[in-house]
Amino acid sequence: MASAAEQLAANMNVEAFSKATELHKRLLFTMVALIIYRVGCYIPIPGIDIAAFSQVFQSQAKGIFGMINMFSGGAVQRMAVFSLNVMPYISASIIVQLLGTVYPPWEKMRKEGGEAGRKTLNQYTRYLTVVLALFQSFGIAMGLQSSHVVDHAGLFFTISTVATLTGGTLFLMWLGEQITSRGVGNGVSLVIFAGIVAVFPRYMAQAFSLATTGAMSGGVLIVIFALVIAVTVAIVFMERSQRRLLVQYPKRQVGNRMFGGDTSFLPLKINTSGVIPPIFASSLLLLPATVMGFAANANLPPWLQWLPGAVGELQHGRPLFMLLYGALIVFFCFFYTSVVFNPEDTAENLRKYGGFMPGIKPGRRTAEYLDYVLTRLTVIGAAYIAIVCLLPEALIGFYNAPFYMGGTSVLIVVSVTMDTVTQIQSHLLAHQYEGLIKKSKLRGNRGR
Repeated sequence: MASAAEQLAANMNVEAFSKATELHKRLLFTMVALIIYRVGCYIPIPGIDIAAFSQVFQSQAKGIFGMINMFSGGAVQRMAVFSLNVMPYISASIIVQLLGTVYPPWEKMRKEGGEAGRKTLNQYTRYLTVVLALFQSFGIAMGLQSSHVVDHAGLFFTISTVATLTGGTLFLMWLGEQITSRGVGNGVSLVIFAGIVAVFPRYMAQAFSLATTGAMSGGVLIVIFALVIAVTVAIVFMERSQRRLLVQYPKRQVGNRMFGGDTSFLPLKINTSGVIPPIFASSLLLLPATVMGFAANANLPPWLQWLPGAVGELQHGRPLFMLLYGALIVFFCFFYTSVVFNPEDTAENLRKYGGFMPGIKPGRRTAEYLDYVLTRLTVIGAAYIAIVCLLPEALIGFYNAPFYMGGTSVLIVVSVTMDTVTQIQSHLLAHQYEGLIKKSKLRGNRGR
């Protein structure tokens, strides 16, 4: 017999959606916020010669600038106020979370501080975001002036560019937090999702144009689109896959009645970390490359002449890029999984409520078993994410395709879509429960 939750889920339809007014407000807020973000991607920073900058960008579009432009939804190509996007915020989150595992005061705050500790760490993340955004925007301002794409170079341009780009990042950080609390889905992930989806049509048109002009064979185009479909199917399958661990609760006698004796499952996802590893890995690769890329055309001192060569190695399809990218993805898969899931806490909660796994002693043995299972699941999840992200990169590098719809983009788009749909269903389910509670109260009042 289906449970009450399953029956409610089966009854969710267009009529139920039309009655969920709270969900309508959340969806409307999310759409308006993403529209505001997209408008900001078309507003250039003051003092830029757009024609000259377009030429500089096209000369470096096949490199790291192409990846940055993809994550920013085309804002870098226009040198818009949102060119930095939320990458400084993501980089700051990485640093704070890393320090939260090795710096004792922050580790204690993260584990024992509760909600207040998390709020304090989030505040530190915001402060660090400002520092990183100032550093990156200053590097961009100096690089733009050295590339001769500025109408009037000087101190005023540097200050205005730093203020504009840093303000754009902080606004997007605030907007993402508002989407998370007042909209639907994870705000930062949705901002990145909107940027990637916005450039989809242009890259598809570019691919068809290359095929029609003979710059790319039709077979290669078919292989690339077939790969995108295969990767999408693999992502959906793996993201929905989970290992269910059997948990039993003993029977208890209270008075003359017996309670308990239930059986449930502890679900462990194969990919516990979600889309965080590729986003974090991309952010760490883009952080130094943003400044180094703009410095490629500058008159560098002799001891910095190696910078342009280093930037050249951080290209799609290059061995160094794929090696660093794959290593960072694997590292963040294990790191973020250890942050979001603590086997000792889970085992303690099971023991506290009387639950146990058949054949395993409660307490330390259960924690060791959970760690054993989770480690092996993370190995599979890390391998899956690394393959999804690196295989298209290798093919793009092999065929020298000038567009960047790699596995990372598909992973982010599919995963964020699934997460958003799940949250919409959760809001609908909550609305259904509220409706049932109101009906039961009305019937109870009539019975009186």
